[in-house]
Amino acid sequence: MRRALALAALSVLCLAAHARPLEEIRARGEISVCANPNALPFASDKPETPGFQIEIARALAQQLGFRLKVEWIVPRYRASTVDCDMLMDSIVRPELQTPALKLSVPYQTSGVALAFAPGKATVATYQALPAGMKVGVMMSSVASLIVSKTAASMVPFGFEDDLVAAIASGEIDCGAISPASAGYYNMKHPERTVTVVHAEDSEADLRWQVAIGLRRADDALLTAVNGALATLLNNGSIGAIYKKYAVDHRRP
Repeated sequence: MRRALALAALSVLCLAAHARPLEEIRARGEISVCANPNALPFASDKPETPGFQIEIARALAQQLGFRLKVEWIVPRYRASTVDCDMLMDSIVRPELQTPALKLSVPYQTSGVALAFAPGKATVATYQALPAGMKVGVMMSSVASLIVSKTAASMVPFGFEDDLVAAIASGEIDCGAISPASAGYYNMKHPERTVTVVHAEDSEADLRWQVAIGLRRADDALLTAVNGALATLLNNGSIGAIYKKYAVDHRRP
């Protein structure tokens, strides 16, 4: 988490150039978003499964009356090298907010949940993890620090894909993982699903809201985006997009 926050802060600081006021975007009829081409369920360059970030950005652009252009970047902090207007799933944290990036109203509550192996008894909070339970964590993450203070045994991983596969196979008992990643895994592997518990609700450092980050937007663009998001939230469009990828929409 600390590394993610640092990278997000770097991307914010690097997005200072080339302001995009609403009138300029309206004149070109196009708004752009930066995204990872290989990060399902978040984003993908595959037309048949673009990911919920792309689908939400597309619905937003349509609501505003613009075309959507996708700028593919890996990793996220390379947003500084391209000229995109939006960063989806920007973490709403005071320490990351600068004048270079204006945040929309939040549209989702995210964080690091606990996912349990098939048939494994669950616990409701991180602090309740018992002795003898093998808990997978991403290396050098805030979740790893929290798990290290419990009675459970910690098993480090470098990639979430490997982590969720180890949970599903029973190699480990549970893991600290993005609920979106766990939900999407269950959709793709219905024969052996993991059980997701929103234990992040009891850990302030593992729970946050996300919004759309707009590059030096003027007030008119921010107001327009907030209005479009409100419509998409209220008519169920955003919830329906998340549901396509088996992700719970936890509206802030």
